[in-house]
Amino acid sequence: MSYQVLARKYRPRSFDDVVGQEHAVRALVNALDKDRLHHAYLFTGTRGTGKTTIARILANCLNCEQGVSSSPCGACEPCTEIIEGRFIDLIEVDAASRTGVDDTRDLLNNVQYLPTRGRFKVYLIDEVHMLSTSSFNALLKTLEEPPPHVKFLLATTDPGKVPMTVLSRCLQFNLKNILPDVIAEHLGSVLTRESFDSDDVSLNVIARAADGSLRDALSIADQAVSYCGGSLEGDRVAEMLGTVRSDEVARLLDAFADGDRVALFKCSNELAARSADLADVLANLQRAFHELAMAHATETKPEGDLDKYTDRFSAQWIQLAYQTCLMGGRDMQYAPDPKVGFEMTMIRLLDFEPAYDSVDMTPSGTAGNGSAGRKEDAPVEQKPSKKRRKTKATDPNEKGSAAKVGGEALLNGTPWHERIEDIPASGVTAMILEHSNLVTLTEERVELLLDESHDTLYNDTQQGHLEEIFSEHVGKSVEVVVTAGTVIEETPAVRKQRLAQERLDLAESALRKDENVQSLMSEFDGRLDAVQPRSD
Repeated sequence: MSYQVLARKYRPRSFDDVVGQEHAVRALVNALDKDRLHHAYLFTGTRGTGKTTIARILANCLNCEQGVSSSPCGACEPCTEIIEGRFIDLIEVDAASRTGVDDTRDLLNNVQYLPTRGRFKVYLIDEVHMLSTSSFNALLKTLEEPPPHVKFLLATTDPGKVPMTVLSRCLQFNLKNILPDVIAEHLGSVLTRESFDSDDVSLNVIARAADGSLRDALSIADQAVSYCGGSLEGDRVAEMLGTVRSDEVARLLDAFADGDRVALFKCSNELAARSADLADVLANLQRAFHELAMAHATETKPEGDLDKYTDRFSAQWIQLAYQTCLMGGRDMQYAPDPKVGFEMTMIRLLDFEPAYDSVDMTPSGTAGNGSAGRKEDAPVEQKPSKKRRKTKATDPNEKGSAAKVGGEALLNGTPWHERIEDIPASGVTAMILEHSNLVTLTEERVELLLDESHDTLYNDTQQGHLEEIFSEHVGKSVEVVVTAGTVIEETPAVRKQRLAQERLDLAESALRKDENVQSLMSEFDGRLDAVQPRSD
């Protein structure tokens, strides 16, 4: 007998075999056992989560000779033919290849005729979102008034493209991505039944690579069995998939803890040399930082060998490291090549650590001293360079974002919202000032708190414009630091918007109280629509 791939051999044939979709299975089992059947079902979810498999099991339950139930016998002719894919009353259609309205009309021409062999005539339409608008309209007519002997089972990976008129006539089940732990457990059971050896590391590597798809996990396992010669080992499976090995993650963490740049970039070069997926490396670092963060938060030990790092990294640096890896993974697509993007992220992890306020020693920003957040390092207040943008901020405590000593002479008692009107800024630079509050103002330094909802306005070019403007205003070189964060006091832009709204409310109130306006509205059954305050 020819070899059958694992994904087909272990395809579920009953609801008891379905993995990771308990919410959908429970609802279908109850509906079948209590004879509360709908005429149309829509199964949605990403690839390999069981959409068409569950639909076929449902078709089997509807047509078993023993009667409609959630547990078909699996031995009668309809059950056997459905399992083998040759049951005449189960009409399976791939909508991706039959998108035209003529195809749909041909398909539905025989809907009114009774089933040939089974109890129900079942139409299983896969990737239904690929149908054309005309095809959906043709299908809709049948969905509105279906014959009692017909059931529609629709499956799609993109329910957003299915018209609401169709969605509203279907009972919808959203199948979830299967968790890696569930995939790994099921995969271990399958490999044991196939007499293949495997370790926990190899199962976890495959489960993560499957990205929520059990079918993909079984396909990867097939490939791994061939690659590893029948015995799956974690490092060899990782090598096959181009993913990071557990010892390589440990080497990276050791390099961060020791501040060892040579070791870090040696590991980076080795990863690139064996064509490892560097985005996956960042993802594995994120998982490690998550485990360490949870250990700090819950005062428990992390899983595996990560326990030795709980005392080597501060909780604050772990949070920053997780965020840095997250942003590095997002930005990798913009790098000249993955290695450049990966190494720039590694440099940030080496050189950046949470900045600490010099008074209460609480984290207040992002800065670097090359220590990578080692616990033995005393927290030191760090100043960002002129071109470095801080990522986290502490709001000013004094009312109105008062300037520090030395700034009063520059403000001359003028409020910040009035002072920026005299600053010769335009375009985006002016918008930055309007959406910021003043934190510090001296003759050498200006520090602004930019509303985080407008942080995309700020970049290195605007940094240069701001320093040039303030330097000309003061008559000497001035350092400008812009920090994005949560603004408590209203910015000039918010103040301007508030005053405009108050003027509008006042004008509308005055109009509603005007006797002439009231008379007109009463006589002609009118209403006050748009109000525009006078410019004066």
